[in-house]
Amino acid sequence: MDKRSGPPELCIVVPCYNEEEVLPEAQSRLLNELSALVADGLVNNASHILFVDDGSKDQTWSLIENASRTEPQVRGLKLSRNRGHQTAVLAGLLEGQGDIFISIDADLQDDITAIRQMVISHIEDGTDVVYGVRAGRSSDTAFKRFTAEGYYRLLSALGVEIVFNHADYRLMSQRAISALGEYREVHLFLRGLVPLIGFKTATIEYDRSERFAGESKYPLRKMLSLAWEGVTSFSAKPLRIISIAGIVISMLAFLGALAAIWASLTGGTVEGWASLVVAVAILGGIQLLAIGLIGEYLGKIYNEVKARPRYFVDKIVGDESQTLDD
Repeated sequence: MDKRSGPPELCIVVPCYNEEEVLPEAQSRLLNELSALVADGLVNNASHILFVDDGSKDQTWSLIENASRTEPQVRGLKLSRNRGHQTAVLAGLLEGQGDIFISIDADLQDDITAIRQMVISHIEDGTDVVYGVRAGRSSDTAFKRFTAEGYYRLLSALGVEIVFNHADYRLMSQRAISALGEYREVHLFLRGLVPLIGFKTATIEYDRSERFAGESKYPLRKMLSLAWEGVTSFSAKPLRIISIAGIVISMLAFLGALAAIWASLTGGTVEGWASLVVAVAILGGIQLLAIGLIGEYLGKIYNEVKARPRYFVDKIVGDESQTLDD
């Protein structure tokens, strides 16, 4: 923990994409929690909420602007276009001001009261990263529970360092944020990046609720995309699996060739055009899968070496800030 006199300044980073239905309630609950933390002397008066608008198409940004005019503890940051949830979280962390940062989604599924436990863990134990970990998945469907837990186990099996049942609800100190800023990946998977920092960590368990209002911004397609991002951004084992599969198939093919030669020499005949077609189809499918996987990694390398900016900030509103147009 940083050496300072008095309680730390807390910045609560809330990524938003088309959240007009839930934003007023999220703002109200977060402000109440923040006020209680200030009243108890756990954080100082400069503590605030930073809503990050990730190129919303509804009235999300208008709500943020209006809130920043009436609530001194509310600030807003608008990205120039939609860049995705992970980039919006990172933008809030890197562009925000504070001694400690807590990232939380606007949908009110994460238990806001866990913020207090995170702050206390940082103050009392000097933890630089406090992970919010789900105590259970009773609110999920059987399919979601099976696939989510299976995905965490898959990442661990592939050698990815990840906190089980943790999403993006976490506290990070200023020095942890600085360390995170050293990672320059375009393809972001913060759940895998943050554990790489290596500073002192802790976990806080909480119960996750149903979404307060609106629709999920992570449908199955985006969830699968994020899952694939995590695998291909942090592990080269899929490429090794292809190599091993290639060796095994080559050995089987070699044995098959020997068997065919032996059958030819001994005058045996094999009437198996169907099995031949099946074998060719399977090998062709495996080859296409391998080429596609290799292409995925090459595509990531292509995007990384161009080193394009991950985001641009369009506007900043709130206390002690002004729009970038001024």
